[in-house]
Amino acid sequence: MTAENDIVLIYFEDKPLTFARVEDISPDVKAGWYQIRLLMLQVPLQVVTWILREAYINGETFTMGGKRMRMERVVAPQDPDIPQPSAESPAETSPRSGAKVISLQELQDLRKNDGRSET
Repeated sequence: MTAENDIVLIYFEDKPLTFARVEDISPDVKAGWYQIRLLMLQVPLQVVTWILREAYINGETFTMGGKRMRMERVVAPQDPDIPQPSAESPAETSPRSGAKVISLQELQDLRKNDGRSET
């Protein structure tokens, strides 16, 4: 099932056209239809909103202006060299369990001070 933040490949007349990221899916005023906001991953970037049924969001063919369209959720291929997440807690599986996570604000402060602490 396609959800927010998924990447989809949009087909036009059965030919791949462009990729898009699903920004938002919300119910339309018309029962059984949804407004899907897409960030088109092309130059220039563009945000569009389409009103579609759930079946169309999940890959069924529909028409737009008399032209066949289809959206297909993209699943990234697994890299055998990258460990896949497991059911265990992240602390148990993370090789960097002792690493410190710093906020972006802390990073900006470090850059301003060239890494020197103010005392």
